[in-house]
Amino acid sequence: MTAIHAPELVSRELLELTRSLGRPERDLVILAEGNTSELLDDGRVVVKASGSNMATATTQDFVTVDIEPFVDLLGRENSTQDELTAALDAGMVDGHRRRGSIEALVHIAVQAVSPVRFVGHTHPTAILGLMASVRAQEAYDYWVYSDEAVVIGRPLYVPYASPGVGLGRVFHRSLLGYVDRYGQLPQLVLLGNHGIVALSPSAAGVDGISAMAVKGAQVRATAYAVGGVSPIPTESVSEFFAREDISERRGNLANGQY
Repeated sequence: MTAIHAPELVSRELLELTRSLGRPERDLVILAEGNTSELLDDGRVVVKASGSNMATATTQDFVTVDIEPFVDLLGRENSTQDELTAALDAGMVDGHRRRGSIEALVHIAVQAVSPVRFVGHTHPTAILGLMASVRAQEAYDYWVYSDEAVVIGRPLYVPYASPGVGLGRVFHRSLLGYVDRYGQLPQLVLLGNHGIVALSPSAAGVDGISAMAVKGAQVRATAYAVGGVSPIPTESVSEFFAREDISERRGNLANGQY
């Protein structure tokens, strides 16, 4: 079995992050949308179970999975959605089926490319509006204000693919291309017609990246509404990134030190 139900492996940080991202007033997810995960020291991943509500999640609402079987599934062109569903199944617990989220491959793909402790996937209305628009692919090509550049860095855009095996493969390939180009993982991934993925060594980092991404979407939507975006010049941001004080601040933010 590649998935088990082990509530004792769910950390306080993962549970608090999940509930924070699920708070209704933040408009990041509704109903059973969204998922979070944490990489354990032994290489396994704890990921939110399918059908559970983030805002009210408990330690019962997660499953723990081994990575290697899913990496193999990602690498095989003939792998199927049925295989993924079966691999994510942790069985019946107290009369309820416990199965890892259908988007678990997004979390596995991150760990397969370059391990990072926390991953959070949400569907913010403000960002989804942009990701469902004709400006989706270009919307985040440039930064619109300096703190956005500090907190989220260079986002990665991934075109729409059906959640499950299809999205997992496209997401994995896109991450590999980004790392090949920049030498590191993105902190924010934008999913066309879908939502966002935030990556950080800390739970607070995922929370902050998600919040800043929403603000960036709101700024863009306002700018488009009054004629268009006037971005920060790329060379200015490059100089900004090179500054020692900014590099230190970005490191602090990534570790949840605000």
